[in-house]
Amino acid sequence: MKKIPDPIDLTRKLIAFDTINPPGRERKCCRYLADLLQDAGFRIDLYEFDAERTSLVARAPEGNSSLPICFTGHLDTVPLGAADWRVDPFAGEIIDDKIYGRGSSDMKSGVSAMVVAALRFLKESVGSPEIALVITAGEETGSQGAGHLVDLENVLGKAGALVVAEPTANYPMVGHKGALWMEVRTTGVSAHGSMPERGVNAIYKAVRIVDLLKQFDFKAAPHPVLGIPTLNVGTISGGTNINSVPDLASIGVDIRTVPGLSNRLVLDRLTSLLGKEADIRTVVDLDSVATDPADPWIQRVWDITAPYLDERLAAKGVAYFTDASVLAPAFGNPPTVILGPGEPAMAHKTDEFCYLAKIEEAVEIYLKIMKSGGP
Repeated sequence: MKKIPDPIDLTRKLIAFDTINPPGRERKCCRYLADLLQDAGFRIDLYEFDAERTSLVARAPEGNSSLPICFTGHLDTVPLGAADWRVDPFAGEIIDDKIYGRGSSDMKSGVSAMVVAALRFLKESVGSPEIALVITAGEETGSQGAGHLVDLENVLGKAGALVVAEPTANYPMVGHKGALWMEVRTTGVSAHGSMPERGVNAIYKAVRIVDLLKQFDFKAAPHPVLGIPTLNVGTISGGTNINSVPDLASIGVDIRTVPGLSNRLVLDRLTSLLGKEADIRTVVDLDSVATDPADPWIQRVWDITAPYLDERLAAKGVAYFTDASVLAPAFGNPPTVILGPGEPAMAHKTDEFCYLAKIEEAVEIYLKIMKSGGP
């Protein structure tokens, strides 16, 4: 095996791959990691759900009879945004104690840390618990890569535990909210703007629907870790010109659900509430994920991470979704922790950065988790 890369250097290398989604183009970045892992002895399989949209599954060559601990992360990033960056977003520039670039926190630092930890684990461990890495494309727009792996037969198998390397500043989170994104359309009849009585205004219909959405009652008790479900109207558009009655309007809705409140139930209630005037199209449908904080494996992860944190551990979750929505059910719903070096507040931000020390710490944490074994 060649020399194991430094995790900071590897993070810089991954940032240099432009994997902004859309369009993604994760193939080159994915194959770079595949070569690293394969050279070390991992069994590698690559899967594409679209042109240049590549995910990989890597397994240790000699596992024992126990179920593997799976580590997962994604390679795609969000667009740069309209604001100017003061650094090159693809250079991985290091300033003081931080590394900058698109994906530095969300989540190429996490992928780098888990890959380096896996390489060290394979070099240092003999006869230890089996591990697997699932590195995906297309997470940012609804977990297409993970979904593609699940749809394929005999690809993922089972896992004894799941570690999602999303940005948490190395704090072990025990779950995340679900995501239900919808496009709600209203239609009308076009007419000249000076004769609105001859048309049907789709925007007026949309306004009534927005008001209903604003008042929507989930009728759900708060989850003890993830809190309450939320609904946000994120976009609204309609009409083609100012002097015409608009015959089409569109509303973008972002709903975050919690365990005990399924996306299907929310969708059914909204369909009934909004009525026939609303044409609802589901854009993203990912259920929430939560593991009992008292789970013995979760407690073991807490023991491993506690020395690296400046606060006493308590059960927490995150509001954003992860590939665990898709992978955890496919793996048989093993205990799942969201744990990565990235700064949560830096995800999707201009001049995104990650602390160098957090990346180094994540490698140590992941390696200890690998050596500790599954449930």
